[in-house]
Amino acid sequence: MNNLNSIILEGNLARDPAFMEPTPGFKKCIFPLGVNRFYKNRKNEPVDEVSFFDVEAYGRIAEYCNEKAKKGRGVRVVGRLKQDTWKDDSGKTSSRVYVIAEHIEYKPEKKAGGETAPAPKEEAVAVAVAETPVTSEEATVF
Repeated sequence: MNNLNSIILEGNLARDPAFMEPTPGFKKCIFPLGVNRFYKNRKNEPVDEVSFFDVEAYGRIAEYCNEKAKKGRGVRVVGRLKQDTWKDDSGKTSSRVYVIAEHIEYKPEKKAGGETAPAPKEEAVAVAVAETPVTSEEATVF
């Protein structure tokens, strides 16, 4: 039985995504996602906490991400966590944890004045979903 590895994040793109095709037919899109958390501390003072997460999308989701995602756009990412580990030239072990996107919803874009642009009813939220889950072997082919 597999252990549960699932994550849902909702936030805004911290910068424009980087789209690449490291090998023919293997498309990859990487972007940082800023997620805000608001709460009150013990002194009842408001606290605004921001966390940034690296997100990677592959295949058709990566293509759609390249078309729709821009800095500041709100998204909801459903995916899983992945950890890469490696040893550098001096033998020191390092690791990196990031999110593999399996589903991305794009919030409606805002106009310059802060108003939400009217979207057609059927496209109120654009959605990209993976056709099949990406295996770790496919994800590491770059």
